[in-house]
Amino acid sequence: MTPLRHWTANDGGSPSAESQRPASNVYTPPLDIHENPEGLVLEADLPGVPPHQLEVRVEQNVLTIYGKVSWAHLPEDARLIYEEVRPGDYYRSFILGDEVVTDRIVADFNNGVLRLTLPKAAKSRPRKIEVRTSASSPTG
Repeated sequence: MTPLRHWTANDGGSPSAESQRPASNVYTPPLDIHENPEGLVLEADLPGVPPHQLEVRVEQNVLTIYGKVSWAHLPEDARLIYEEVRPGDYYRSFILGDEVVTDRIVADFNNGVLRLTLPKAAKSRPRKIEVRTSASSPTG
């Protein structure tokens, strides 16, 4: 089974943050995911999201990332000329495979990048199996 799969509404149920998801101004954060022997590492770009407006949770094997960007407050005598960074919400959900140990997920947030480390259960990790020969076997 794949250790991580993008969640969609067709999967049924709803992650807890789905009920918080606003109808408009929702952005899907760009992210990279790579796998190593110990597990998965997910890095998501969340520019403008302050740490207190970031939520990462796992419920029923659904990993949800939710962040909120608020309007920048202009001084009273200022006038907005151009805007590219808009307020809104970042939202992304994934279904985790059974091999991910959800109670050992670690989240770090630095310089607008969220890094999640999702460890695999030891039984799911690849391991090398020693091949014995008749000369090395105990009955040999």
